[in-house]
Amino acid sequence: MKTLEKVSQFAGSTFAVWVLVFAALSFFIPGGFTWIAPYIVPLLGIIMFGMGLTLSKQDFQEVFKRPKDVAVGVGAQFTLMPLLAFLLVTILPVSPEVAVGVILVGCCPGGTSSNVMTYLSKGDTALSVSVTAVSTLLAPLFTPFLVWVFASQWLPVSAGDLFVSIVKVVLVPIVLGLIVQSIFKKKVQATVKVLPLVSVISIVAIVAAVVSVNQYQIAETGAVIFAIVVVHNLLGYLTGYGLGKLFNMEPAKQRAISIEVGMQNSGLGASLAAVHFNPLAAVPSAIFSVWHNISGPIIATIFRKQKGADKEDTNQNHIKSA
Repeated sequence: MKTLEKVSQFAGSTFAVWVLVFAALSFFIPGGFTWIAPYIVPLLGIIMFGMGLTLSKQDFQEVFKRPKDVAVGVGAQFTLMPLLAFLLVTILPVSPEVAVGVILVGCCPGGTSSNVMTYLSKGDTALSVSVTAVSTLLAPLFTPFLVWVFASQWLPVSAGDLFVSIVKVVLVPIVLGLIVQSIFKKKVQATVKVLPLVSVISIVAIVAAVVSVNQYQIAETGAVIFAIVVVHNLLGYLTGYGLGKLFNMEPAKQRAISIEVGMQNSGLGASLAAVHFNPLAAVPSAIFSVWHNISGPIIATIFRKQKGADKEDTNQNHIKSA
């Protein structure tokens, strides 16, 4: 078990590398990964089940301790990112499938990677985890509705079908994870350290499947989609950070909200797009998964340095006041 834990820790710490490596492999050797496509939904279910195993009472208690902070994060997640996605695909010339794919990933809840990036940035990790948990649990209601509102002009959207899918692949696995955790608490605690390995394998497999199935389309329009995803992600970080400032949050909370808003559950976006729309609609989610594993560490590094600057400013203020 210790060896498996070490492998899991290594996989978690090198997650971005594996996503990039297998995205490249599936692009250049698509035939080796297309067989994974039918398993995208079950793989996401495994990830969500793992999330349920790791959630604690404290994560939910945090919501009631500071409801305003959590409400700001969740509200921003389900307003800023869908609006930004809608504006980008309206302004830029993209196909209906790509437009829906960008909007879909914009309407998804926060991804669990945001919690790790918030921790690395010296942000408020407890707030980040709570916002991710709440936005994920609210996703069955908000994501279908928002996709219907923003994407219906490009392709037909069945909010009811999306609701059922999200309940199946998100809500049910999370609830099952919570139940298993409550019944087998000690055994679960002993195996939780292995979960990063399972999550890494699952997310990498989803990305590889989407890229391999859409290799030709990515070669044709990948640069445009990548540009849209990058701008969408960066605007998410900036607007989230600005919102934290607007609500006079502490710097650590500002960082958490920024990263929460900027990083999406791209696995959910890819699975919903693959099931309910054209496979090409899943490409923005796959590219987002690759990109946010590049941008996440970068923004975390910038914020971490800012943390040092905050300390220096505080020390200087103390010196001046003395």
